Amino acid sequence: MRSGAPFLFIVALALAPRLAHAQAESAQDYPAGSGRDLTFALCTACHGFRIVAQQGQSRRQWDDTLDWMTQRHSMPKLEGDARQMVLDYLEASFPPRTAPRGFQNPFEIR
Repeated sequence: MRSGAPFLFIVALALAPRLAHAQAESAQDYPAGSGRDLTFALCTACHGFRIVAQQGQSRRQWDDTLDWMTQRHSMPKLEGDARQMVLDYLEASFPPRTAPRGFQNPFEIR
């Protein structure tokens, strides 16, 4: 039987990006507001929070996203006051993006 050291080295290499990611993010990196810590904890149970912060969605879209995560990815169902708090935070902190004033989309058909 081989020594366990090479196996442990390979496992450490495979986990290094995930561990670095986990250490790099904290709730304090994101906009302050009621529900930030709950939202951060809920989302980072499965993925980095940067993926959340990159989205710009309406409250309805955030609500649909929570349903989708529950149905497709087995996220625990979030209901009641906790769901409202998460939706309030997401809506306020990561609203739909709008184009800068005066921006002309060069690919838009007129």
